Amino acid sequence: MLQPILHYGIHFLVPILVAYLFFRKNWKIAALIMLSAIIIDLDHLLANPIFDPTRCSINFHPLHTYYAIGVYVVLTIIKKTRVVGLGLLIHMLADWVDCLLM
Repeated sequence: MLQPILHYGIHFLVPILVAYLFFRKNWKIAALIMLSAIIIDLDHLLANPIFDPTRCSINFHPLHTYYAIGVYVVLTIIKKTRVVGLGLLIHMLADWVDCLLM
């Protein structure tokens, strides 16, 4: 029961909280951008089976690899892509917590 609460809480509540705390002037837009990072889960469609509750996404799906995470870190350094990078890293955090709880 704790695993889905943490997983989806990080996916949906943390981006809103980060947006509100750090991008207060445009927090709604920042939150929407960070929430849209969930689109990287489209890489799950490349797996067979598409959903496996026992599989850790980190370093399995192409957009969840350590190399991709490195790119997301770089995105947070660049001011114009910072919000996107944060959204992607928050997504990776949610998936990593999911892996820890498996």
